[in-house]
Amino acid sequence: MDMILACLISFAVTALVGGKGILPALRRMKAGQSIREDGPKWHAGKAGTPTMGGLMFILGIGTAVVAVGWREMMAGNFIHLYVYLFALVFGAIGFFDDYQKVRHHQNLGLTAMQKFLLQVAAAIAFLALMRLEGMLTPDLYIPFLNISVHISWPVYLVFAAFVIVGTVNAVNITDGLDGLATAVTIPVALFFVSVATWWGYRQLGIFAGALLGGLLAFLLFNFHPAKVFMGDTGSLFLGGTVAALAFAFDMPLILIFVGIVYIIETLSDIIQVAYFKATHGKRIFKMAPLHHHFELCGWSEVKIVVVFTAVSAVFCALAYFGVMGRNLMG
Repeated sequence: MDMILACLISFAVTALVGGKGILPALRRMKAGQSIREDGPKWHAGKAGTPTMGGLMFILGIGTAVVAVGWREMMAGNFIHLYVYLFALVFGAIGFFDDYQKVRHHQNLGLTAMQKFLLQVAAAIAFLALMRLEGMLTPDLYIPFLNISVHISWPVYLVFAAFVIVGTVNAVNITDGLDGLATAVTIPVALFFVSVATWWGYRQLGIFAGALLGGLLAFLLFNFHPAKVFMGDTGSLFLGGTVAALAFAFDMPLILIFVGIVYIIETLSDIIQVAYFKATHGKRIFKMAPLHHHFELCGWSEVKIVVVFTAVSAVFCALAYFGVMGRNLMG
């Protein structure tokens, strides 16, 4: 019931406050998106569409987490708040980046090194907090096999920081079409809601429910043709959210399945760049990341979003069956 309530509150706040308050404010600020010059030419028509729209679901999720999780916090249980605050730090990094782009009217914000260092610092702080609270173990759970492999803390922390930063940036890369990052993350949120229900993780279920509601509401504004983009504000927040939930459930390897679209998108970018350099100008894809390749193959944005979301949903369902036996372990 708490998860449903969190979902409804987050949906309502995101839709109402976002649509009536944040979106008009972004328009008044002329916080328009600058379109990458190396993207598909027809994307130039999207220039000027308000960005930083991720503020909508960040507010909606935060409201639901506090409202529905208040009793838990009064009882001294803060894990859902930790996850939200961790994601919020990444959202803040994205917001600063977006603000710089809007201020200077070009698609350049923080440097890659500045983003990386800030993200690593945030990841280390979160992992340290989770370990201090006894919510993180160096036992790496392997889905489907239902076994855990013990590794040393230093190795685990390096691995964990790498996974978190990688996930955050993979979601950011995926956010390249109207509604794409939003839509493919909805099955991920539903996966965590389902697991929280199955395992009885009430606090994390509240957060996952709020995430689901916020994304569903934001999709009303972000689906093609988008009235607003989430910007780095939203995509970095979502990346932080997905990564934090995986570690809060103490099963980071599940990101291989629930984050399959993010991974494929990122790999397509890496492969394209590596092949281009190795062959002195040849390309494997018509354009990277992968969603642009399909655009140049003639797919509409809506078709790409639907297909990628279906892939995400199938792998999230597969992931659920891969972990549902974990609570039976001794």
